[in-house]
Amino acid sequence: MPAWLAERMTQLGAAIAEHVVLAHGPSGFLSRLSDPFWFQALGCVMGMDWHSSGITTSVMGALKRGLNPRVSDLGFAVCGGRGRHSRRTPDELRAFSARAALDGDALARASRLTARIDNNAIADGFQLYLHSFVVHTSGEWAVIQQGMNDSSGLARRYHWHSAAVRSFVADPHTAICGRPQGVILNLVDGRAAAAQQALLTLAHEPVEASLGEARSLVMPRHHDVRPVDVDLKRLGAVLAVAHEQDLRDFASLLLVEGLGPRTLQSLALIAEVVHGAPSRFSDPARFSFAHGGKDGHPFPVPLKTYDESLAVLRRSLEAARLGHTEKTDAFRRLDRLTRQVEQGREPLADFDAVVARERAISPELDGRTAGGRATGRRAARGKPAADQMDLFPR
Repeated sequence: MPAWLAERMTQLGAAIAEHVVLAHGPSGFLSRLSDPFWFQALGCVMGMDWHSSGITTSVMGALKRGLNPRVSDLGFAVCGGRGRHSRRTPDELRAFSARAALDGDALARASRLTARIDNNAIADGFQLYLHSFVVHTSGEWAVIQQGMNDSSGLARRYHWHSAAVRSFVADPHTAICGRPQGVILNLVDGRAAAAQQALLTLAHEPVEASLGEARSLVMPRHHDVRPVDVDLKRLGAVLAVAHEQDLRDFASLLLVEGLGPRTLQSLALIAEVVHGAPSRFSDPARFSFAHGGKDGHPFPVPLKTYDESLAVLRRSLEAARLGHTEKTDAFRRLDRLTRQVEQGREPLADFDAVVARERAISPELDGRTAGGRATGRRAARGKPAADQMDLFPR
């Protein structure tokens, strides 16, 4: 992870978290973390490789760096992490509980149970290597952990939310996302009560039960973002709001900012991450059109746009802390405008042209990948700056 992206992910993750808390409360933020599609969209909008298993480690690391110093005002602590950091989770939870007047032993027990269930009670061939426990001063928590299958090289992510856990041994997850592998042994399936009882009384005789796939997030192996990975109607609406002159002027007015189209494009996708309903995150790859990806797909991370987006988010949060919510409310209005535009538009017709344009203007926007600066075609002398170019000329 290049330092220039890690620092920005830390700042953007904290800013998005604060916007979500302002709009939906602490429980709303934890609920979104436990949704794999929202989580993947968050990683994409932060500039991570859209399909990579590394999105989990990077996002949780950024949130830990961004949220833990702000426990006093946001109330969240991110405990654990990858490898040796995961083993520190119980101690971190007890330390947090001592400050927040919570039952640290109960939280440590929940941490151990979630890890043991996903590593041992679900025999799916994936061994955990990352365990992140996000807890609020109210005692509510979410767990995001990930396992790796050494033979296939694929990862599987497991999501928990305390508000949805009625029992640790009967359908406790909000989601498990990964490639289906047929019938597996899942001893915390709601239909496995008889098997659990048999295990307790008959020397651990295992009984196979199918793991339902009510909502399965499966990321492809290809690195590039393809039209099949994106809802082209939704993406077309975002680009129209950002780049069509009349819509762009109106969107900028909503935010009370003199914003160029490229920044509006990013902010429209960030607004959806903050305010979108769960059904809006069925195509996480679309959110990589906010800030690209460090692997260069769909285009290099545009640092100028990234920093402008961060500046707008910071100004709105600073105003909200003083009781002025006009700017934070503007993100909800921007999200609403994009959806209204979406209803009356055809799907994006030329996906490749959008990607080509982003790569062409990348040098002007200080585009970066993990390998260095972008080297795409620069705008010709005398042409408008990248953030003032119309994608949809009249």
